Amino acid sequence: MNKKNLPIYLSIAVIFGILIGTVFNGNSSQLFSFSGKSSKEIKIKRLIDYIQKDYVDTINTDNLLDGAITQMLGKLDPHSVYIPKENLQAVTENMQGNFVGIGVQFRMVKDSITVIQTIKDGPSVKAGIKAGDRILIANKDTLFGKNYGSNKIPKYLKGKPDTKVSLQIYRKTNDSLFTVDITRNKVNIKSVDIGYMLNDTIGYIKVDRFARNTYKEFKSSLSTLLNNGMTDLVLDLRGNGGGFIDIANDIVDEFLEDDKLIVFTKNNKGKISKSYATSKGNFEKGGLYVLIDENSASASEIVAGALQDNDKGTIIGRRSFGKGLVQEEIDLGDGSAVRLTTARYYTPTGRSIQKPYEKGNTNAYQNESFKRLQNGELIHKDSIKTNKDLEFKTPKGKVVYGGGGIIPDVFVPIDTTGYLPPFYFNKLNNFAFNFVDKNRAELKEYSIKSFVSDFDTNQKITDKFLATLKDFNPSYQTQELLKKHVKTIIGRELFGDEALYRLNQSDDKMLQKVFQLEANN
Repeated sequence: MNKKNLPIYLSIAVIFGILIGTVFNGNSSQLFSFSGKSSKEIKIKRLIDYIQKDYVDTINTDNLLDGAITQMLGKLDPHSVYIPKENLQAVTENMQGNFVGIGVQFRMVKDSITVIQTIKDGPSVKAGIKAGDRILIANKDTLFGKNYGSNKIPKYLKGKPDTKVSLQIYRKTNDSLFTVDITRNKVNIKSVDIGYMLNDTIGYIKVDRFARNTYKEFKSSLSTLLNNGMTDLVLDLRGNGGGFIDIANDIVDEFLEDDKLIVFTKNNKGKISKSYATSKGNFEKGGLYVLIDENSASASEIVAGALQDNDKGTIIGRRSFGKGLVQEEIDLGDGSAVRLTTARYYTPTGRSIQKPYEKGNTNAYQNESFKRLQNGELIHKDSIKTNKDLEFKTPKGKVVYGGGGIIPDVFVPIDTTGYLPPFYFNKLNNFAFNFVDKNRAELKEYSIKSFVSDFDTNQKITDKFLATLKDFNPSYQTQELLKKHVKTIIGRELFGDEALYRLNQSDDKMLQKVFQLEANN
């Protein structure tokens, strides 16, 4: 923010606060229409007109209003936020779980758009696009040699449903140049990263966020695992920042018996809304482990809290983020939106897990996990502070606490040995891509299973990568970490997330804790 404009931001924030208060009380249809008789609306329009006409410097009033809204909402709570119109589409696509385009994951390699993977069932798969293809031209727009940022490329590939885009492709594997016409359509943005069997009886599902398509993806993975003989499930919610509450409720419903309370919310009028489990659950009798960490928030905490309070399964990991506030998205009429906190949610025992916050100090709130590391909480369970006044009991007598996140039943400390400096990680990513890009024909012989068991058993590829780092003199610890990651990153380039998770499984401390608990049962 430009400091010289700060007084203007503050002035508009105050006046706009009065105006937007009208919106939040149900008069949003008049927000950007000043034809009515509201003195509040006349006041804000008059101020903007004066600034546009008479202010000594040239001012972009759109930016001014954006700044004023952001500043005003920042004084409410850390989760009431403004979404500018230029960001709203991406945010909406992410939460709805789809976008309209050709369906590829790509990266810029030198000066060319290179396909990393095609998205399952997307238009590019049907058109025959393959990993490693270079997209040179889209319609008549030349895309190579432009040094475009990755945020600029989508506008050439996305579009309206059923519109066509003509792509000129260079395929390195057979040194060919060809043109293909692709019809844009809806492409799924995966929110369930992976579902697979850890062993003969334990299944694993990783949920990245709770988007509109998440329950459908989860249900599909759950059914597949049950058909493969699963008797126990690991539900991984680590790093899951939340999403739609109703989707979280649907997932909890798969595990809880009929009529069990899942969650309830309370608004500023004291109105309480309760959500209960129904008869549709497919895994009410199975064993369940839920993995959480300090970045599991909101809807993730609803899931973990509902299961913990109903004595279902075992929560493993570290204390979750601590977000117990509910937001409603409000359209501001010009393509932008506000997510306003409209209620608090409570777990079935009646606890709020919202951690304390100081209004207007969002940075300290978001970075509270660093304090947890400093005070030892992420390493020692005994360092987790609890409030006896916020003590609750589950139906079976287990003590649980409100006031700041879900405390797991089984604590697993953070792994402080796994940090890889970004410079070396970037080198590794580039090496893995180039290795796969040069050897796609030979690597086709591998399945995921054979890759996990057989690839680079003599570590020749790993040694080749380490040899590229001699001039950079990495520490012994960094070298050891890189050795662990070479095969994993190459596997991800070849097979996507499934190879990544399978290869990391043996080093995952929380999964190892699951196996330990299973062995002791």
